[in-house]
Amino acid sequence: MGQSSGQPFAALPPSLVARLDGDVAFLALARPAKRNALDDETILGLEAFFENLPEPAKAVVLHGEGEHFSAGLDLAELTERDIVDGIAHSRMWHRVFDRIQFGRVPVVAVLHGAVIGGGLELAAAAHVRVAERSVFYALPEGQRGIFVGGGGSVRLPRLIGAARMMDMMLTGHAYGAEEGQMIGLSHYLVDSGEGLAKGTELARRIAGNAPLTNFAVMHVLPRIAESDPASGFLAESLMAAIAQSDEEAKVRLKDFLEKRAPKVAGRS
Repeated sequence: MGQSSGQPFAALPPSLVARLDGDVAFLALARPAKRNALDDETILGLEAFFENLPEPAKAVVLHGEGEHFSAGLDLAELTERDIVDGIAHSRMWHRVFDRIQFGRVPVVAVLHGAVIGGGLELAAAAHVRVAERSVFYALPEGQRGIFVGGGGSVRLPRLIGAARMMDMMLTGHAYGAEEGQMIGLSHYLVDSGEGLAKGTELARRIAGNAPLTNFAVMHVLPRIAESDPASGFLAESLMAAIAQSDEEAKVRLKDFLEKRAPKVAGRS
């Protein structure tokens, strides 16, 4: 079983290792000999993990063992499929990555080494991405004669624009850590070996937020951003009213007004 003993996680394949530390759950891609390539067993294991998060978990840190985050789809999985089976396989990846993006808690992805193809699609489903300086991003599907199938054509243009994604797929252009940070593939850039510590710090900060606010940011904000302005303003008003009526929000606002809460300060 690919999980730390004694922790309340669903049964996972050997390619995934999970642990719980307080209110933060950690999930590692654990196929370092395969550069953490994603096979169907691993994808379904991701689904089981995110569908059955233990109640204490308020945030997740997703990272990779070894020298790479993930080199993407395990090409050994590309057995001959007819069109119907191919669509079903892609839709399975969509379903699983939706469990990450629109799940119960926010996810921080810690990226290093190869973040390629399906690995980049997986990272794009996370809410915050921390990149180490060893990272490089690529979409080699064009050179393989295939097309992205894990939601990349939807999520990545929203991060970097359709034109950059077209260039990556048509020419094989790879982005390094600094370029990736500049165009929006990562939120934070840290030195090699420091990604997990930074990801953990951010996850603990996220876990300390009001759960309803985290829900609104994960589930409501993306829909507002994609809606027409009038619908977006209405949804924002509704969500703001719901959030401020929550009992935890009332306590937190009272603590702030009575100077018991920390003030906002500049942070890296």
